[in-house]
Amino acid sequence: MAREGKFRDEAVLRVEAGRGGDGCCSFRREKYVSFGGPNGGDGGHGGNVVLRAVAHENSLFRLSRTRTIRADSGRPGGTNNKTGASGEHTVVEVPTGTQVRDLERGNLMADLESEGDEVVVALGGKGGRGNARFVSSTNQAPRRYDKGTEGESRDLALELKLVADIGLVGLPNAGKSTLLRRVTQARPKVADYPFTTLDPNLGIWETGQQERPTLVLADIPGLIEGASDGKGLGLQFLRHVERTRVLLHMVDCSDSDGEPSESFRVIRDELASHSDALASRRTLLIATKVEDEASALRAESLFAAAGTQGICISSVTGEGLGSLLQAFLGEVNSTSDRRN
Repeated sequence: MAREGKFRDEAVLRVEAGRGGDGCCSFRREKYVSFGGPNGGDGGHGGNVVLRAVAHENSLFRLSRTRTIRADSGRPGGTNNKTGASGEHTVVEVPTGTQVRDLERGNLMADLESEGDEVVVALGGKGGRGNARFVSSTNQAPRRYDKGTEGESRDLALELKLVADIGLVGLPNAGKSTLLRRVTQARPKVADYPFTTLDPNLGIWETGQQERPTLVLADIPGLIEGASDGKGLGLQFLRHVERTRVLLHMVDCSDSDGEPSESFRVIRDELASHSDALASRRTLLIATKVEDEASALRAESLFAAAGTQGICISSVTGEGLGSLLQAFLGEVNSTSDRRN
């Protein structure tokens, strides 16, 4: 029984910046001063709406349930040349790897690739000028003042692409979530039916190595045949592996209905159909659920059909995880050296 649900790597959001405060029209009135000069202050500026990338968010699920985000408006100017307070900026935290597009125009506004990256998506309105600003040699008592301007507003389309050292790919129930739970503190859902994972999950593997003490793993929801053509949730899933440095291709070698070599072919074809970059990405082939002689024989057959040496693991017993970590480190360090 497949579980239904919406994959939360996209969100549509309306943002509205604050309006600028109105300028003030007033005149100085004091004892013995019947006709004092103008002293109306300026209005404060409206607050901006800002998107900021943070590491502790890994899903757009929260924002997908938010219809509109607004910033504070500026306060009007006051007497005695007092400027109104500016509106507070509203900062919205999004996961690193979020791309921001103007929904109407379709243009890319920002690619928030690193933690701390931010973009102003709606600029606050300007505060209006008070009448004191309009004094001139020919007009000593102006009654003119400006209204504050409206802040910007727009609809945004947010799209998340995970940024990780290693992306876990494979058919549903290949053992990706189980591995993530075993080696990191992440707690993805694990169950014996397809598409248990509807949101991507990030986990940190503490390696104990001085040069690279941690690795970031991304559990990408299971792909199916036809994913690159949009079947199932495929296109949304495939976006997430584009930024991973190394792919971990996991194939179930337990006594199941599917043939491991066929499962391997399906995923390889989908990656190649999506993009040449994914087809050429550094990949480790992992035979999962290898816990008896029969599964070990299926793993050997898989490696022979794939034409490459892989690693056999069992996330339940822990067998092979040490070898897997060393292979991880070698591949990640290798990609780092080539980029440098």
